[in-house]
Amino acid sequence: MNTTPNPRDGRGTGSFDDGGQEFRGAAPFDAAANDGAPFGQTPQARQRGARYSAMLISGALVILLGIAAVALPVPYVVESPGPTFNTLGSDNGKPVISVSGHESFPAKGNLDLTTVYISGGPNGPVNLVEAFQAWLDGSKAVYPEELIYPKGITKEESEQESAMAMTSSQENAVAAAMKELGISFGQKLQVAGLSSGSASEGKLKEGDTFSSINGKAVTSLAVIQGELAATAGAPAAVVVDRQGKAVTVSITPNKGENGRWLLGVALQYKFTFPFQVKISLEDVGGPSAGMMFALGIMDTVTPGDLTGGKHIAGTGTISPDGVVGPIGGIAQKMHGAKDEGASLFLAPAANCEDVVGHIPDGLQVVKVETLDDAETAVKRLAAGQDTSGLPACTKN
Repeated sequence: MNTTPNPRDGRGTGSFDDGGQEFRGAAPFDAAANDGAPFGQTPQARQRGARYSAMLISGALVILLGIAAVALPVPYVVESPGPTFNTLGSDNGKPVISVSGHESFPAKGNLDLTTVYISGGPNGPVNLVEAFQAWLDGSKAVYPEELIYPKGITKEESEQESAMAMTSSQENAVAAAMKELGISFGQKLQVAGLSSGSASEGKLKEGDTFSSINGKAVTSLAVIQGELAATAGAPAAVVVDRQGKAVTVSITPNKGENGRWLLGVALQYKFTFPFQVKISLEDVGGPSAGMMFALGIMDTVTPGDLTGGKHIAGTGTISPDGVVGPIGGIAQKMHGAKDEGASLFLAPAANCEDVVGHIPDGLQVVKVETLDDAETAVKRLAAGQDTSGLPACTKN
């Protein structure tokens, strides 16, 4: 019976003679030549086997280290387009905006607020592959974590801050809408806290409500800022309401890094509205929906359709006096608005640098500085007028 060579076992084979016991073709065993190797295995073969095993182990380690490297979290945050919500519509079966104590009017069309999904930071880790894929996606953005979140902030703290900002934006939106419509309401500034090394330390307390500064009634933050600037660091006579009692204190402001004179207090508005506006929106936080809330409130409490049935989206903070402020993630919000069918997008003028070069095809972006600017743009589109002349973001 003849046999063929078997390269895997490292030794040749010969042939068997069925009629005898002779085995031909195999080299005799030499213990010295094989240096302790198994029967028939040469030193060269043994060395090749050892190298092969080492290569296999090294290759496996490289693969495992590569998998571990891409799976490890990286200190980046990924922003992606989030859902939009029509302020004239409903969320989870409830009207986003409902009014009691004042007549309201069902409105057609869309005044969408826009959102951003944020991965990374306190929301959970982002790995290298996810960050790289987002970097290649034109609808997403990747930022170092420290640019978005304070160091060490927890998810619970982040959510709490976001919820507080949303509540404040809703109150400011009601105030801005009523002011734009000429509806009177009460407005006061209250001390929410004191900063470290505050000029007001030991003089003002949390919960104090400003009545006047240097004899001028405090109706807004602008009054305080204007008076401090006018007196250029001179002591200010401040009158506050403290649990129903008028308290007068003299405060010498500190000069901030931006050159402004500061009392060193955190302030919040306290409003007294003639009717109630309730905003119901789940799982959305932050201050950036303020302008769209204000437009939605205006449309809800006035007859007719502000939008003319058109689909409009936007973003921007709002102050009680109607000033529209900048927000984050505007590129992603524009993509989200376009994906949901908006034809016109209202963007804060202060965000123009982030708007240019990121506008999706088919979406017109109008820059706005005030609620009045936003209302003008919406009305022009609603009336079917040419909107090409509306202010747009351009390269400087």
